[in-house]
Amino acid sequence: MAETALARGASRTLPGPNTVLAMLLAVYVFNFVDRQILAILAAPIQADLGLDDSQMGLLGGVAFAVLYSTLGVPLAWLADRTSRSWVITGSLVIWSFFTALCGFAQGFWHIFLARLGVGVGEAGGVAPSYAVIGDYFPSSRRAFALSVYSLGIPVGSAMGVLLGGYIAASVDWRAAFLVVGALGLVLAIPFKFIVRDRPRAPASAAVPEMRFGEIARMLAAKRSFWLLAFGAASSSMLGYGLAFWLPSLLQRSFGLDLVETSWFIGAVLILGGVTGMLAGGRLSDRLGAASRAWYAWVPAIAFVIAVPLFAGGIWVASVALAFALFLVPQALAYVWLGPVLSAVQHLVPAPARSTASAMFLLINNLIGLGGGIYALGALSTALTPAYGSEALRMSMLFSLGLYLIAALLMGLAGRHLPQDWVDEAG
Repeated sequence: MAETALARGASRTLPGPNTVLAMLLAVYVFNFVDRQILAILAAPIQADLGLDDSQMGLLGGVAFAVLYSTLGVPLAWLADRTSRSWVITGSLVIWSFFTALCGFAQGFWHIFLARLGVGVGEAGGVAPSYAVIGDYFPSSRRAFALSVYSLGIPVGSAMGVLLGGYIAASVDWRAAFLVVGALGLVLAIPFKFIVRDRPRAPASAAVPEMRFGEIARMLAAKRSFWLLAFGAASSSMLGYGLAFWLPSLLQRSFGLDLVETSWFIGAVLILGGVTGMLAGGRLSDRLGAASRAWYAWVPAIAFVIAVPLFAGGIWVASVALAFALFLVPQALAYVWLGPVLSAVQHLVPAPARSTASAMFLLINNLIGLGGGIYALGALSTALTPAYGSEALRMSMLFSLGLYLIAALLMGLAGRHLPQDWVDEAG
């Protein structure tokens, strides 16, 4: 009786779901500001530190992704067993500090190690946030809520290129890292005061506490998990690769300066990315009520449609036409996040959400983020003797096949989702 009264009292002091979602979104925006700012600053960093495309690919992908992906699993497990809000807060402080530290780099290894630190910090931010959303929002609204949270990707990426480009043009690239790192540290204070964990049922209740090995075995036995994870990883190789190298393409092949490039990419991300993100979550929640398979089939259809449109935007010579062609596929590129992340949340019971999300992100980011940016940069370097300044354009065109692979894997995942789905009360 006293325990029930305590739970009721705790629930009265909790913030509303939309307030929690807004704060998580703000943190995720800074996650991607700090992650993607390197893309818009690639040209001045290369000029200042004397780095080639392969080295920049390592900084943008491998340096960040290795520890980001691998540490995400133990940190998510810790969040499931302790406090998700504390893990997110601590992660925000760490990645913001190392982002600021990038501004002091004097060579490749200096900035490489600082980017490793950014990856260490961001490892604890995303999977626990998915779980917090799962705790605050019912199953019928979860894909849309995750889509709103995932707006941090296009909004944060747009802010990264706009803010980074403006500061770099007005001062220098080092100041850009210092400013965004400091802003993230400031955000950590109100976040911890506002966002609190919901009271969880004790381990002796109907849903017991799960050990790490149990969660791993449960996911490993589900085909839909592997198909969703590798499908997302394939799409992320192209998605992260295009996001990182598009600023360089616009400057090399379209002749835009740093500020013009920032406005081009910022507008494409905001207009296209926000539309696609919200549409994917809303559409999947509606179609998913009839069949869980649609949580995978909606992304598969989006990837197929995006390929020829991306090819047109990369290939044309006109800046205005390229902008128009990029808008729609940029929206389609983000459709997958809400439905797939929601599906992964439903492959395990509620107490295992952070850990399951981290295992999904381990595969997605280690392959997608770790390999995509480097692969496109290395391919560009390899094609330079044949294509000169257009090598980066050709590298992007050759890489579009990754979306077709992603579509195939998502299509197959849809066949297994209905039987793998774990239904639970909101």
